[in-house]
Amino acid sequence: MERRSSKQVSIGGVKIGGQAPISVQSMTNTDTRDIEATVKQIHSLEEVGCELVRVAIPDLEAANQVAEIKSRIGIPLIADIHFNYKLALRVLELGIDALRINPGNIGSEERVKQIAEAAKEQQAPIRIGVNAGSLEKELLAKYGSPTAEAMVESALKQLRVLEKYGFEEIIISLKASEVLMTKQAYSLIAQKVDYPLHLGITEAGPKWAGTIKSAVGLGSILAEGLGDTIRVSLTGDPVEEVRVGYEILKVLDLRQRGPEIISCPTCGRCEIDLIETAQQVEKAIRDLEINLKVAIMGCVVNGPGEAREADIGIAGGKNVGLLFKDGEVLRKVPGDQLVPALLAEIEKMD
Repeated sequence: MERRSSKQVSIGGVKIGGQAPISVQSMTNTDTRDIEATVKQIHSLEEVGCELVRVAIPDLEAANQVAEIKSRIGIPLIADIHFNYKLALRVLELGIDALRINPGNIGSEERVKQIAEAAKEQQAPIRIGVNAGSLEKELLAKYGSPTAEAMVESALKQLRVLEKYGFEEIIISLKASEVLMTKQAYSLIAQKVDYPLHLGITEAGPKWAGTIKSAVGLGSILAEGLGDTIRVSLTGDPVEEVRVGYEILKVLDLRQRGPEIISCPTCGRCEIDLIETAQQVEKAIRDLEINLKVAIMGCVVNGPGEAREADIGIAGGKNVGLLFKDGEVLRKVPGDQLVPALLAEIEKMD
């Protein structure tokens, strides 16, 4: 697909926008004041490929931990600031890589001016993070309720203030928990500015429902060529946000990181416990970085024939199954040895 052309912003060593790869980020759900817990969670996120991480800064004590946390992690650190502009100034002093500020609650133009000047001095980009649930009162009065148009107006208002004071290292996000509103907001803003866009469906929900909502929402926006960095918002372990993010990019052929599993939905011909088999394989290979298409088929009818495009795969048989590669059978394998044989072959390819 043809991606929207945008300005490029760098957060730490990660480039956002232009034709840089769409980055995957997440946010910790630990208490930022607890350095050990926060660093431990960030390390877990790094292990599954998280490229940027955001931490909440609710008070000065949390702000004061930024330097120590940053010194112990390997990816850029972003501070999430609401209400208190002085917290933004403090984390900038301590070397934060970027800020997220919410125009609905950050305060007056004078406060934003101070943030802009400090961020410019520290070369720290700012994300204007608009949320439908925290729009300015005057916009709610104007539009009657949160709307895509209100979100865009909020972002543009904050954007003009930053530009007024010479700050242009800007990323924009327009998030709602409603997919169609979010999609409309990004379509509108993309027609008005060329700053990079951070995509997300906010408050998407628990893992199962939130994954579906995020896949539909982010996928439909990305398919239009919009978006330069994404964050999947799930109620749960943020590690899953990163995994889901990469899967969304993978199926749209926007990023290739780690294996892709192809498995049939099972039917009356299935001769093995395909559900358990697929789960075993998925768990074993999900964090590998090798780009690989792996097929797990329930019977020899579906594989290797229907899974011909897979790099490697197995097709179940009650007693004997097939291990195949690039559409050609490698060998027959006892049914209870299919998974070990597949994993051993993948290890050779890694």
